[in-house]
Amino acid sequence: MPLKIITTEDGSQSLYDDELNETYHSTKGARGESIYIFIEKGLEFLLSLKTNHQLPISILEVGFGTGLNALLVWDWADRNKRPIHFSTLEPFPVPEEIWNEMDLMSDPRFEQLHRASWNEQIQLSLNFELGKSKDPLEDLGTKNQYDVIFFDAFAPSKQPEIWTIENLQRCYESLRQGGILTTYCAQGQFKRNLASVGFKVEVLPGALGKKEMVRGRK
Repeated sequence: MPLKIITTEDGSQSLYDDELNETYHSTKGARGESIYIFIEKGLEFLLSLKTNHQLPISILEVGFGTGLNALLVWDWADRNKRPIHFSTLEPFPVPEEIWNEMDLMSDPRFEQLHRASWNEQIQLSLNFELGKSKDPLEDLGTKNQYDVIFFDAFAPSKQPEIWTIENLQRCYESLRQGGILTTYCAQGQFKRNLASVGFKVEVLPGALGKKEMVRGRK
């Protein structure tokens, strides 16, 4: 099995892909990284902009992975009583025999996320609706639909086909005006590509000691 469960430095678990020689999250802390990049610098930053947001807030995630980001958003939505529609793309889902052994199984919502049907919109709580798709980013055809994009694919050096200008253009077009894209990646070419398709690029301090991360604004 090329996927192995690992424990990161903040005690939360992630996965290591032996074929790609890549982890799904920072080894400094899976949970801490996700909260910082996607919740604080993504969702909560959007809400701090004082603009009128349509409800529910619509989030697109590129890379469902372990389901950690979805779980954190679900928890946030219920705690803050803010309705969120969470769409996620994952052409290569983590096998059940792997996610079923992760510590996150202690939260019953984690299993619900993984067992939710694909290609359906499912209301999992009063404030959290999930839509999972195995379609690749190349098939994204929506326009002006999302408020936030969590760009959480493997690094450009591992999956360069995902980080193309064409895919970033699709992301830009799928965002509503004022929407944002947030990611752990701060590669120079990636930043130039974001700017070339129209994003205003912001370079922020990275998570858990990493030098930089990037947020793009439409």
